[in-house]
Amino acid sequence: NDWVRRGVALNPNTLQEALIKLSEDEESYIRSGVSINPNTPIDILIELSKDEEWRVRYGVALNNNAPQDVLTTLSKDKEGYVRESVALNPFTPKDVLINLSKDLFLYARAGVAYNPSTPLETLVELSKDKDFEVRKGVALNPNTPIEILQVLSKDNDKYVREGVAENTNTPQD
Repeated sequence: NDWVRRGVALNPNTLQEALIKLSEDEESYIRSGVSINPNTPIDILIELSKDEEWRVRYGVALNNNAPQDVLTTLSKDKEGYVRESVALNPFTPKDVLINLSKDLFLYARAGVAYNPSTPLETLVELSKDKDFEVRKGVALNPNTPIEILQVLSKDNDKYVREGVAENTNTPQD
C-alpha cells in the first residue's frame, strides 16, 4: 500500500536499509518522505537532491542533515518552493541566506526572514520588504533586535503586528 510505504518513509525510526530501498520508489511522494527523514543516509540525500520531482528536492532542502553544498545547489533551483525550503533550513550557509534574501520569490525571502540563522544585517533589510509575509517573518524571528520589533509593531499590516506580539523578545511596554 502506498500510504503505508509513505508512513514508513516518514518515520524517523525506519532503518536506513529500508529508506535506501524506498528512495528508489516510483512514487514521488514516497521519495519525498525519504528526503525529509532525519535518518536518511547522506549519500541518498545527495541522490534525491537531483530528483526530477521538485517535492523530493524540497524535502532534501528541509532536511537538517543535508550537506551544505547540496543546500547551496538547491538554493538556485528553478522551483521557488525548493528555494524557500533552503531558506528555512537553519543549517543553510549564511552567504546562501543573504543571496536568498534578494530572491524574487517572496516565500524564499520570507523563509530567510523566519530563519534563526539569518545574519542581523539581512534581518534589518528584510524588515523593510514590500511583502508583509517577509516582514512578518522578521517579526517572528527570535533574533530580531528590539529596535526592529518596535518599528514593526507600528507596521500597517495586522499580521506583521501580530508577529511582533507573538515574539517572546518583544518588550511588554
